Amino acid sequence: MLKAKKTDTEEKTIDESPNKEKTEEKSSWIKIKPQELEKMISDLAKQGNSPSKIGIILRDKHAVPKTKLLGKKLTNILKKEKITYIKDQDIINKKVETLKSHITKNKYDHSAKRSLAKQLWLLHNINKNK
Repeated sequence: MLKAKKTDTEEKTIDESPNKEKTEEKSSWIKIKPQELEKMISDLAKQGNSPSKIGIILRDKHAVPKTKLLGKKLTNILKKEKITYIKDQDIINKKVETLKSHITKNKYDHSAKRSLAKQLWLLHNINKNK
């Protein structure tokens, strides 16, 4: 640890290695069991939610920070249950198509052009990370 002076009376400690390995452990406050989580995920998917939306619902309503902490990825659980789901790439492709058709009708809509650029950037990053 390095110490850097913040003010005359306070000292701030700086960690020398910011690239420390992050270990993912199950927090002690998570009370849900993996079997219960799999059941909730399959129920939410059957309601028509995408994996990203399922993750948000689990985080906000059921206090599950990451499903990966309980052993499996959300998409792997859905594949094991043989549940079809809407991929993020498909959602973004649909948005891109609607934005393109909107821009052809309204060529001076600059905010829509910026939104299209953002969606294309997201699509590029999703394809790059595969």
